[in-house]
Amino acid sequence: MAENELGGEQMPGTAPSQALLRIESVVKSFGHHRAVDRLSLEIKAGEFFALLGPSGCGKTTLLRMLAGFETPDEGRILLDGSDIGSVLPHRRPVNMMFQNYALFPHLSVRDNIAFGLKRAALPRDEIETRVAEMLALVRLEGFEVRKPDQLSGGQKQRVALARALARRPRILLLDEPLAALDKKLRENTQIELMELQRRLGTTFIIVTHDQEEAMTMASRIGVMKAGRLEQVATPRELYEAPVSRWIAEFVGDINLFEGPETSRNADCLTVATGGVAVKAVHGGVLPAAAVSIAVRPEKVRLSPSHRPAQTGPGESFNQLSGHIVDISYLGGQSIYSVRLDNGAVLKSSVANTTRAAADYSPGQSVIAWFAPEDCVVLAQ
Repeated sequence: MAENELGGEQMPGTAPSQALLRIESVVKSFGHHRAVDRLSLEIKAGEFFALLGPSGCGKTTLLRMLAGFETPDEGRILLDGSDIGSVLPHRRPVNMMFQNYALFPHLSVRDNIAFGLKRAALPRDEIETRVAEMLALVRLEGFEVRKPDQLSGGQKQRVALARALARRPRILLLDEPLAALDKKLRENTQIELMELQRRLGTTFIIVTHDQEEAMTMASRIGVMKAGRLEQVATPRELYEAPVSRWIAEFVGDINLFEGPETSRNADCLTVATGGVAVKAVHGGVLPAAAVSIAVRPEKVRLSPSHRPAQTGPGESFNQLSGHIVDISYLGGQSIYSVRLDNGAVLKSSVANTTRAAADYSPGQSVIAWFAPEDCVVLAQ
């Protein structure tokens, strides 16, 4: 491969149907601990992809291998069909934005952004042009001469982003880039990153343990556990159709009903849990092992126990009697904890669409009801 102007490797063009990045059975161990365990993944050009998982699952190790800071023990990492496993970090068309931003405290905003370009020995006029482009891109015009200690957290984040994008990488890697920002600024920055990614068309790969962040920003999410990918899907698929009980419990909140299966037909199955029968539409695809029925809190609706039948749930719905034991008011929604007659606790998430007082109070008897179509059948 020929060397390009940035000291990176000049990759051949990507065919329209070919993945930009292909990870093939990659393994990385540290001593006796296998951080990444035969992981395979394909990412297309222009994707905003998120690696999501708990601490220690291997997502940052995988990101560091993509950047060239770690070398796979086994497997290959292909960019545009070419193995980049032996390509040095500064020669890859890949750049990484670190969690702590890693800005040089003695350099100005302009010089921080220009640092990589100077290392690549670009002509001075081109460096100045690119720095000006990056400052405009992240809306930091007028901050050129400031030092990092004269910037807010959000401004530092923008400088780090501009520096990472200045070399025009094919792939931008982001390691928990918003972790240091407060909630409101983090939400605003998420929107800015999404818009920036759409405008540039650059492939973004973000590592995060924040589920809401991943689901807000990414077009696809890969959920990791113990060095492996448990599921790769769009945010909606991941939330509405988890492939395992672990995924269902890790992504969002979930109500689970466990017990022996009592009946099954072409569309539905029923399990008995604590003396209560719960049915779910299984769609013809059933795990081989014992099953659980899962339902998200926002799919569970509530009615007062003595409400007239015509305004309550129909016979086709699961109907479980209980009483309110706790209410969590979260502004846009309220979370009701219902202790069922069998002792289990069920959560219901209800949107607060008016300013009126809550419809329910602690101790009130209710019927919790939900449709079999809103349930997911999972292996226990």
